[in-house]
Amino acid sequence: MQSSSFDLGVVGAGICGLAHALAAARKGKRVVVIDRDAQANGASIRNFGFITVTGQQSGACWQRAMRSRDIWLEVASAAHIPVLQRGLLTIARRHEALDVLEAFAATDMGADCRLLQAHQIAAYGDGLLTEHFAGALYSPHEIRVESREAIPQLAAYLAEHHGVTFLRETAVHSASPPKLETSRGTIHADAIVVCPGDDFRTLHPDRIAAYGLQRCLLHMLRVKPPQVDENMPAVMSDLGLIRYLGYAELPAAKALRQKLLAEQGEHIRQGVHLIVVRSADGSFVVGDSHHYAPTPPPFAPSFVDDLILDEYARVFHGPAPQVLERWTGTYASADDRLMLIDRPAEDLRIVIITSGTGASTSFAIAEEVIAELFD
Repeated sequence: MQSSSFDLGVVGAGICGLAHALAAARKGKRVVVIDRDAQANGASIRNFGFITVTGQQSGACWQRAMRSRDIWLEVASAAHIPVLQRGLLTIARRHEALDVLEAFAATDMGADCRLLQAHQIAAYGDGLLTEHFAGALYSPHEIRVESREAIPQLAAYLAEHHGVTFLRETAVHSASPPKLETSRGTIHADAIVVCPGDDFRTLHPDRIAAYGLQRCLLHMLRVKPPQVDENMPAVMSDLGLIRYLGYAELPAAKALRQKLLAEQGEHIRQGVHLIVVRSADGSFVVGDSHHYAPTPPPFAPSFVDDLILDEYARVFHGPAPQVLERWTGTYASADDRLMLIDRPAEDLRIVIITSGTGASTSFAIAEEVIAELFD
C-alpha cells in the first residue's frame, strides 16, 4: 500500500462499494476500497447481472435505474466488459397480465416500450411458447453483463485506470472518520462510506438495527437449453408483474394477483418469479425465489428449483433443460424502503440496497452520496 491516507475509504467491494469508488475517483479523489474476502463472493456475483429499468418503482428508483444503466454502458466500454444482451421481453401468459402491461405502457415509464400481440413475439426469440401467450411488452432499456466476471473486471479497471487502492482479505474493526481500524492497521480517510451488504452486525450495528432489516435468500440456476437464440432479449413472465413495483403498484395488478394466487399459489408462497438471461456460452441463468429471515438457513430445497423450472416450462418450448449449476444468494431486505443512506456523521455514510436492485441502481445512488460528501 503506497499510502495510508485517502480522501475516501469504502468498506465493501460489491457493486455498491465499487460504484462509490467510481463516483469518487471520477472527481479526482484518492480512494481505498477494503473488503474481507479475497475476491467478490456475495450478492453482487450471485445474481443475473441484469440491469433492470422497466418495472422498477416509479419515481426515484426508475430514474436511478436509467442513470445507472447509462453509467454501466460507459464503464463496460472502458473496462472491456461484454454487454451480452439488450432489452427485456415481458411475457403476458394471461389476459390479466396483458392488462397490467397495457396500463404500464400508458405511463411515462412505458413511453419507449412496445406492446406486442401474441403473433409478434416470435420475432424476439425462437423457442417461446407464443401460441399460449396473450401478448408481451418489449423494453429497449435493459442490458445484461455476466456478473461473476463483470465485478472483478470493474474492480481491475478502477485500480488500473483510476488509481483506486484495494485491500483484500482485510477486516475493518471500526469506521469513524478520519480513521479506519483494520486488520492491517490504521488507515486514514477524510470521508468513509460503509457498504456492508447484508452484514448488519460488524460496523455501526446500532445504526443499522434501527431499520429492522432482514435477509432475503434466493435460488438461482444455470441451465443448458437445447437451442439458443442469440438475439433473444432477457425474458420475464406474469409472476414478475406482481413483484416489480412499477407493475405491481398499478390498479390493474390486483386482478392478476388474485388470478395467480388461485392458479399458482405455491409459486407465490415461495416468492418465485421468472427471469431468464443468456450467457456467452449459450447457457441461461434462470431464477429466482425469495425467502425472508434474519438468518436464512443454508439449505436449498429442490422443490423451489422445481417451481422455477415449472414456470420456465410454461414460457419455453422443448424438453426440460439440463441444469449445469445451482446456487443461493442473500441480500439485505426491508419492508418499507428500497435502499437506505444513513448519516451517522457529516463525513460518514452507511449505504445499503434493500431490494435486490444493487446492479440496477448503485451507480446513481453512489453519485448522489459522493456529491453530498464532497460537493
